[in-house]
Amino acid sequence: MLAKLVSFNTESQRSNLELIHFCRDYLTALGVESTLVPSEDGEKANLYATIGPKVEGGVVLSGHTDVVPVAGQDWTSDPWTLTERDGKLYGRGACDMKGFDAIALALVPEMLKAPLKRPVHIALSYDEEVGCLGARILVEAMAAAGIKPAAVIVGEPSMMQVVTGHKGGTRMRTTVKGHAVHSSRVDVGVPAVMIAGKLIEWHNQTMAENKARASNENPFEPPYSTLHVGVVQGGTAVNITAEHCEFSHEVRVVPGDEGVDFVGRYKARVAEIEAEMKAIAPETGITVEITSATPPLGPEKDGAAEALSRRLTGDNGSHVVAYGTEGGLFQGAGWSTVVCGPGDIAQAHQPDEFITVAQLEAGTAFVRGLIADLAR
Repeated sequence: MLAKLVSFNTESQRSNLELIHFCRDYLTALGVESTLVPSEDGEKANLYATIGPKVEGGVVLSGHTDVVPVAGQDWTSDPWTLTERDGKLYGRGACDMKGFDAIALALVPEMLKAPLKRPVHIALSYDEEVGCLGARILVEAMAAAGIKPAAVIVGEPSMMQVVTGHKGGTRMRTTVKGHAVHSSRVDVGVPAVMIAGKLIEWHNQTMAENKARASNENPFEPPYSTLHVGVVQGGTAVNITAEHCEFSHEVRVVPGDEGVDFVGRYKARVAEIEAEMKAIAPETGITVEITSATPPLGPEKDGAAEALSRRLTGDNGSHVVAYGTEGGLFQGAGWSTVVCGPGDIAQAHQPDEFITVAQLEAGTAFVRGLIADLAR
């Protein structure tokens, strides 16, 4: 099953429909009805399916189907062909996170034979890697369908440790429209690249402030909300003040901080700089677009998902992670949620991404334990 899922190129910029239709047809052949929740343009889709009785108290196994691009990476084998070497299974998405998806799908026949007294809900989403875009409408659709699980397991790679908290993320795109003049008269121009530089430096300064007030008791690494600018594009020549500059950026917040607060502070700084720009050239300006906002996952008091996962794994440690997942969206719907899945997050997004056979087996044992629990 993992080899089949890896064979589908589901980089986030591409459609995932071929993979989703395979999953739908696979489930249909087993007598399991599934529901597709398409994107607005119809180019992508989520899928959810219920195995077992349609009653409350089941468990959602949540995974995403998209993967990050392989362009520019040096792979030693075909990223779309699962390749085993020395106990490791190589392929794009093998770890993040088609390994968990494959386990859930491959064990559907065992779920059907159990028989389950409480259901398993398989939830597969699109565009997790670009801001959990599919999971938003997937959670809404499942809730509207009357699904009321006792627990949600998000199978992101955690080495089968029970993760009870992760950071939330807000992604933005800022566009600076400047006024182009010869660089020798930069005093009468509005250089978009240099203006963008001021805003980029605001990210560094704000993150330094967050670091300075961070608590040593905060379990996250790093123990504060981070800000980052990942892509910058602008300018045409070294002797022309740039008329345009655009950059993509993000803030990842620890539970307790709010992404909207950072966005508000950022927009206030944007307004100050924009006023200075317009005083020179009224046609200039700055636009800020929120491209995605994913809430953090916070530890729950007496959480059902945590208790279940600890019982199945034997893990009693305290674990939080810096990366984000759709977990905060499920938790926001009122469903107890943890992250627990096979593989090492250090392998995610890397060339020669792999999951070990041992971790795939550990994940399989976990889901088999879940099946037994739901059959009692």
